[in-house]
Formats: sequence, structure tokens, C-alpha cells
Amino acid sequence: MVYDTVIIGGGMSALLCGIKLINAGQSVAIVSTGQSALHFNAGALSLFNHKNGKDVAHPLEAIAKLPPEHPYSKVGMESIIRLAPEVRKIFKDAGITLNGSEEKNHYRLTPTGMLKPVWLSMKDYAVTESFTDIPWGKVAIINIKGYVDFYPEFISAGLELAGLKSEIREITSPELDNLRKSSSEMRATTMARVITSEVVEKLAADVNKIVEETGADSVIMPAVIGLYDETPVDEMQQKTVCPVRYVSTMPMSLGGMRAQLRLRHHFKRLGGTYLLGDTVASGKIINGRLESVTTVNLGEMPLAGKNFILATGSFFSHGLEATASEIFEPVFRLDVNACGPRDEWYRENLYDSQAYMKFGVVTDSEFYVYKDGRRIENFRAIGAVLGGHDALKEGSGGGVASLTALKVAECIINEKENRHE
Repeated sequence: MVYDTVIIGGGMSALLCGIKLINAGQSVAIVSTGQSALHFNAGALSLFNHKNGKDVAHPLEAIAKLPPEHPYSKVGMESIIRLAPEVRKIFKDAGITLNGSEEKNHYRLTPTGMLKPVWLSMKDYAVTESFTDIPWGKVAIINIKGYVDFYPEFISAGLELAGLKSEIREITSPELDNLRKSSSEMRATTMARVITSEVVEKLAADVNKIVEETGADSVIMPAVIGLYDETPVDEMQQKTVCPVRYVSTMPMSLGGMRAQLRLRHHFKRLGGTYLLGDTVASGKIINGRLESVTTVNLGEMPLAGKNFILATGSFFSHGLEATASEIFEPVFRLDVNACGPRDEWYRENLYDSQAYMKFGVVTDSEFYVYKDGRRIENFRAIGAVLGGHDALKEGSGGGVASLTALKVAECIINEKENRHE
């Protein structure tokens, strides 16, 4: 099978890149082993949130001062400013509304009651523009009875620190009572599957009773509504007497699952090939070019392409792996920027900056990868597998994933257009 571009990895970075390429007329195949880091996303994307341990209000200003090896520096400020709005558009086309601006971070309420800066957030999530002046009034924190992956006490304590009063209540419905027979069934994704329009109406009626009893001005609930699209969320808001805001729960995250499902559906609807549950086993490199890859499921039937993109993620997604003496990219054995003995990879204090967080695949300014010091001319890398950034300390994971994806797609599109001139 021959494609214009073959993308290895099936998360957000791969899907955004694939969608942009298909919209430009390319044939694209994505090879995905299964769950990606996007499944655990908390309903928000971060561009650049922290510097020297402090929150960043204006991410573009901080990005402009990053060193040349950082992925953002390779994308370039002009491209970041131009491509950032495309992220919102692609998500919107896929059926997901993201709010926010790259000009200024806003704050989302975390499952532990903290307020963390973010770039973009799903429209139904609990967010505020101001850290100190939150316009929610008195809040009713409403959990689903028997649901243990949501922590109302933490959220209440966090709201109290922000100067807000709150009361904690519970609601349920017969449909959810059936799930409660087994604790393993009381999960966000499982509940979301049974919270249909009829159940939403019942829950909304109970929410309205609690609002009346408590005198609440707004409601916070766990994000357990709207697995496949935003329709149940809209229905809940239409049927309740005050704003209802959602907080991400412990993994699996409903917001992340919704994003993965909607982006994948959109990619396939546009004509993309998504090989779910398959793994690239090897690649055939001839004269400095990757000619084809073989997968576990396709066996002797290779996937050939004019361009290849590595989007396998970092350690979490096994895009990078480690032994006692080596950190490596496992599929192609591409060059990585890990160096020095093991005791230089990390610090014993968990909260210190860890060197291994910046380890990743070596690329040049155009994101071409290297093997044994030699560039592979038609093979690029995007997202968390890239070296040179610390997504955790910086709060840059969502931005690096999305903007490197769109930048590489743009490069491939421009190359094809230039060949046709």
C-alpha cells in the first residue's frame, strides 16, 4: 500500500498533522498501537505555562526567549502565531469547541482544586480568566453518588482559598444505580455511555433542586457527560437554571477520550486510513530515505510512502524506552539526545527539573530525524518524541504536539507544491 504520507503514532499530534495533510489533498495513513496520551488529557491544551517555577501569563513572550534546540524555536515565532488558530479550527471541524488565546493564558480548575494556567480548554470545563477574581458566586459541587474518581472536598478547599463559598451534594438516577452494583463500572467513560438525553433530563431536575436549596449561583460537576460529542453537555446547560461547569476526573479522562474519538472520526471521514491496534515493526532505509515500513498486523505487506512522520510520544507512550545504561528510540534506533552516565539523567528530588524529560529524538531545524549521525531525507518527527523541551516543567505539551504537527504538515505541503511549479 502506497501513501503520500505515513504517520507512525495515533495521538493528537498525528491526527492534527494527518488532517491538515488530507485537507491539502494528500493520501495519509496513520498506524496507531491504541491508547495515546490524549486519552488522559484533562480537557485543556497548554502552550507554555511555567518558567522558573512561576506561572506564565503571556506564553508567546516566554516562547520568544527559548533556546534554539527547543521545538518551538524550530517552528519559529511567525509560524507559531500563524498556525495556533488552526488548532482551534481543526478541533471545531471535528466537533469540539476550544476556548482561549495564545496571547494570554487562562486558568482551569484541576481535580485537586488547584487553578492551573492553560492555553485552550473545552467549552464545558471550569475555567476563569482571573486567578484572583472568579465570577462564579456560591458554588454547588455535585458528585454522582458512588463515584470515587472525583474529589469534591479538594475542590471545595480550593474554592475557599479563592474566596468562594460552596456546598457539596450528590445526585443519581436509576440508570446509574445499575452501574453501582460493580465498583469497576463507576467510571467516567462508562457513565457517559448511559447518560443519554433522558438521563440528562433527570439529572438536570435534581441539579435544579439543589441549586434552589443551596442558593447556588453556579454548579461544578465531574466531567462524566458527553463522551462522543458535546450534545449531552449542551442539553444539560439548557435544562439547568444556572451555569454548570465540569472538572476533569482521574484517568481515563472523558475530555481526552472525546477529543481522541472526534479527531479520529474526522480524520477517517476526510478519507484518511487509520490502522488501529497495529504497530510498526521495522523500516527499510535505502540511500538515506525511508522507503517503507512493516507492521505487525500487515506482515509482509509493507506501507510505502513519499514521506514518513514519527509521532510515537515520549516514555509514557513508549516512543522512547530506557534500560539501566541506555535511552533509545525503539523502532528505528534513531539518534536521541541522551548522553552521559545514568546518574546524570535524573535528580533524586522528584520536584527538581529532570534531565531525562528533555531527552528525545534528534532533529534539525526542519524536524528531519537522524540515524547514526545521518539525516533521513523523507522522515520527520513531531510531538512529545522530540528532544529539547520539558513538557512537564514548562507546561508546553499540548502546544509542542499541535504546532510541530501543523508545521511539519505545512512543510510537506509546500514541498509538494514547489515540485509541481
